[in-house]
Amino acid sequence: MTLQKTSHNFTKIAFKPLQTNLFNIVLLSFFITMGYGNLYSQDISKKTTAIPNKKEAVTSSSIVNAERKETVDTKTQADTIIKKDSIRPAKVFLDGKVKYKAEQYARIDQKKKLITLYDKAELYYQDIELKAGIIVMDYEKNEVYAGRIKDSTGKYTQYPNFKQGENVVEPDSIRFNFKTKKALIWNSRSDQGEFKIKAEITKKENDSVYFLKGARFTTSKNIDNPEYYFQTDKVKFIPGKKVVTGLTNMVIANVPTPIALPFAYFPMSKETNISGLILPSYNDSNLRGFSLQNGGYYFALNDHYDLTVSGDYYTNGSYGMRFESSYAKRYSYRGNLNFRFENLITSERGYPDYLKQKIYNLQWSHSRDSKANPNSSFSASVNLGSSKYFKQSINQANIGSNLNNTLNSSISYSKTFNSVPQVRMSLSATHSQNTQTEVINMTLPTLQLSVDRIYPFVGKDGVKKGFIKNLNLQYNLSGRNTITTTDSLFFKPQMFRDAQLGVQHSIPLSTNFKLFKYFSASSSLNYEEVWYAKTIERNYDADQSKVVDKTVNGFDAYRTYSFSSSVGTTIYGTFNFGEGKKIQSIRHVMRPSVSYGYTPSFEKYYDTYALDASGTTIKQYSRFEKGIFGAPGLNNSNTLGFDLSNTFEAKVTDKDSTKVEAKKIMLLNNFNLSSSYNLDADGVTALAWSPIRVSGGTQLLDNKMNVNFGATLDPYAIDNSGKRINLFNIDNGGSLFRMTSANMTLNYSLSSSEKDGAKEDKNVQGQRNGGREDDLFGKNTVVNDNTKSQFDGSEEEGEDKIAAFFNSKLPWDMTFAYSLTYGNNNRENKIIGNSIMISANADLTPKWKAGISTGYDFVQNGVTFTQLRFERDLLSWRMDFNWTPFGTNANWGFFIGIKSGVLSDIKWEKRSTNTTR
Repeated sequence: MTLQKTSHNFTKIAFKPLQTNLFNIVLLSFFITMGYGNLYSQDISKKTTAIPNKKEAVTSSSIVNAERKETVDTKTQADTIIKKDSIRPAKVFLDGKVKYKAEQYARIDQKKKLITLYDKAELYYQDIELKAGIIVMDYEKNEVYAGRIKDSTGKYTQYPNFKQGENVVEPDSIRFNFKTKKALIWNSRSDQGEFKIKAEITKKENDSVYFLKGARFTTSKNIDNPEYYFQTDKVKFIPGKKVVTGLTNMVIANVPTPIALPFAYFPMSKETNISGLILPSYNDSNLRGFSLQNGGYYFALNDHYDLTVSGDYYTNGSYGMRFESSYAKRYSYRGNLNFRFENLITSERGYPDYLKQKIYNLQWSHSRDSKANPNSSFSASVNLGSSKYFKQSINQANIGSNLNNTLNSSISYSKTFNSVPQVRMSLSATHSQNTQTEVINMTLPTLQLSVDRIYPFVGKDGVKKGFIKNLNLQYNLSGRNTITTTDSLFFKPQMFRDAQLGVQHSIPLSTNFKLFKYFSASSSLNYEEVWYAKTIERNYDADQSKVVDKTVNGFDAYRTYSFSSSVGTTIYGTFNFGEGKKIQSIRHVMRPSVSYGYTPSFEKYYDTYALDASGTTIKQYSRFEKGIFGAPGLNNSNTLGFDLSNTFEAKVTDKDSTKVEAKKIMLLNNFNLSSSYNLDADGVTALAWSPIRVSGGTQLLDNKMNVNFGATLDPYAIDNSGKRINLFNIDNGGSLFRMTSANMTLNYSLSSSEKDGAKEDKNVQGQRNGGREDDLFGKNTVVNDNTKSQFDGSEEEGEDKIAAFFNSKLPWDMTFAYSLTYGNNNRENKIIGNSIMISANADLTPKWKAGISTGYDFVQNGVTFTQLRFERDLLSWRMDFNWTPFGTNANWGFFIGIKSGVLSDIKWEKRSTNTTR
């Protein structure tokens, strides 16, 4: 027997012919037993043996399963001594192809049945991916071992990364059996949803069950040095489903705390919609005693909608219930529905200050995707309920809604009928509620129907030019059922008995044309017909000694007509100062217009009534005057209107010398003057000129500040009682015009971000509840629900944020609003409103945020609503403090808890009781 090397870098064995078949078989069995017999049964496409520590690139290799075939000589089959080979075929050791590679070397030891991969080793088998510094595979025992290696400094590097399916484990070392799927893992690290789990020893029983010893789990990003973790010795872990532990202790900053549980269960489902309990928060109040708040149950009904039921309970008997549901269907619609109810008890029964009241609030938001049906749409924005809800709620701390006096709602449906001519229809319901007076105005419903314009004189070419061809008519219908009621009568029978129903029809006939080339003119003749379901009859009642109105049910109608016309033009003017000047030119655009309107008297719709029992004093009234569309006019209306619109724009030299063209800036976006003249004025019942209204607006400071102003100028004087008289103010010893009112508002938003120029976050929840979209009235919060940040919610962490913080300006944003109102209707000549509001937020450090909302009223000389906000980013924890130091809403609240939604119930918070609410 001789040994010779081949080009495949493994030893090839050649046999010389032997004299006896028996000796041949024995010798062949010996070599097979020693491991040489399976060399040819494996398909090794490429292999490299190398001296350790010698860096040599190794390409991917593969091992293909094959059964050991018997090598039987034909003469042996005929031999009478050996009828059958006693050597059993070798078993298949793997069920698939194994791919592997390494950077320094890949060594195969046929004697020990080992494959050793060193330095950036990778091994792939079925759904298993294994990367490590060193990998040793025993293909006889179907096991693989992976571990770390040391670098030149003696530090461990290239930790193993074991991935099977979607489960990833990063241990110090691992031992895995391909057949049984069992594994033994040392110092494993894995991510399961928001949890990070680390264990000293992990035993993988099968694909779905792990047993952990000396485990810790946390939501911190740094698993090796977390801010907090839960320590336990015994854990049963089912990936994607649950974690069940034995005695569990909470550790904060490596210090064990008294917080411990005899056992713990954590759901780990990958499903987004899972029903489950919502743990309540504990609190106490001097007014209502101890309480549990925001506890309930979440129902994951299906993929399109859900339901959250939660409530509060106080030991004095007060309680609250909330039902919140969100729904959505892709490319169709989305929305949410919230209903809140609270039964509030103050003091104790028998005491003089005992009070029991019920308050509620209903919110509904719905929007329809335009892709669902382009010819129809449906939307809803509802916010209604008790007027005092946001002032007295034990669960809401909605400052913006508390300070705002109005709640509004609207539901609308519209549809377009593609007929000829086209018809548009809309059906809507509106609601407006004054939370101070508790007066509610509703329309249930409003019907709007319009037929597209018809041009009866347009030819086949479709050209609309000139007076005749532009002549068109249209039909509009508006029907409304209005209800005016109060909080106490809301949705009670009397509310519907007092409803007012009316339908208005209008047919306008109009045209427009050019006049003298530079003027645009229009004329319109309008016919209206109004239907009412009830009218009034006014008489003097001798029994009550006063004039009373009697409601007359039944159909009644009136018809009116009117005429209007207008003419206007556009005038451009440019003032040039020279190209070398800083201000090169100013462009002035004027749009003057004159309008005329005439409505005759409809005295036939008026009756008379006596003011006293004698009947000597007679006054006129219209039976339609309490209708929703009003009554026809008693006197002629013959007016001439004037309007002048101006814009001013400047062309200035750009500071950037490389720019060739001048820079355009807007000086005044608009500057409008309007007034009217009554041609039928008699100087007694009606004056000729109406007050002149002046209004304008512009943007300053690189378009970051909006400035709006307005004033009313009256040319007539007033008498001692404040009534306008037919005497010009200048003839009464005054100025040409008497300023009766004026106002100015400034709004300025900016931030340290040059890109945005202003903060982008919006107070959506506060705006929806009737407050403001900005935080000038502070941030709206839910009591004992501090899961979200008081600020913009950014949770960036790490060294990059800290480095960027110190290398840039201090991040901040500010919103500024100023309002000034002047009144002089009756010679009071004083400032009736002068206030400023400021809201500012800043990052004091990479982890500290602070904010303030405040203001000052210069008329009443007092500070307006003020709120201070502080927040500390504690990595996986968050701490915040908000404080309203004075006023009717004075209170404070403190919160510290884990950010993760999985452990959001691990928190501590304390809130003061607002005794004024």
